[in-house]
Amino acid sequence: MTASNTHAAALVAVMAAVTMLLRFLPFWIFRKGRTPAYVAYLGDVLPQAIIGMLVIYCLKDVSVTAAPYGLPELLAALAVVILQAWRRNSLVSILSGTAIYMVLIRIF
Repeated sequence: MTASNTHAAALVAVMAAVTMLLRFLPFWIFRKGRTPAYVAYLGDVLPQAIIGMLVIYCLKDVSVTAAPYGLPELLAALAVVILQAWRRNSLVSILSGTAIYMVLIRIF
């Protein structure tokens, strides 16, 4: 093994170890199944907060003053909301919204 291969292997090993540690740590800390109330609360509210932040991040650079006036983003977001309300399947909603957006930016 060359030095660069050894370095790359060491990096992968460290990243794998840190990832595993982060995955196992909550189970080690809360062994008895008694999750503190604040952790349960964060588990309830963080998913919606993260999705909200992702929506804001995705739409932050949309220009409503120049053509196409944010129409592809609006239509794709509307499709995601409608599909999520109808099918209750996040994967279908997100993939469909992405596909619709990709088609619309090619059209407009």
